[in-house]
Amino acid sequence: MPQVGWAGVANGKLLARIQGNYDAFITVDKNLPAQQKTAALSFGVVVLRASSNKLEDLKPLVPQILVALSSLQPGRIVVVPPTQV
Repeated sequence: MPQVGWAGVANGKLLARIQGNYDAFITVDKNLPAQQKTAALSFGVVVLRASSNKLEDLKPLVPQILVALSSLQPGRIVVVPPTQV
C-alpha cells in the first residue's frame, strides 16, 4: 500500500494497520489465508487468484471482485475466482 506509506510492511503488521481504517483488503497473496488469522478482523479479505499481479491479468476479475465486496463480512476471506473443486 504505497499510497499510505505501507509498502514493504509484513502481512501481520499490515493487517493490524488496516484494522479500523478500511472495510476490505484486496490482495494477490494466495498464502495469506494459511498464514494469518482473520476471524477477529474488523474487515474482510479478498484474495485474487490470477496468473500475475499485472493489470491485464487482474482486470477480468473486476466483476467478481465487486460481487465479493458487496457481501464481504468482517473476518471473512473470499477467493476470486472461487477455487475449483
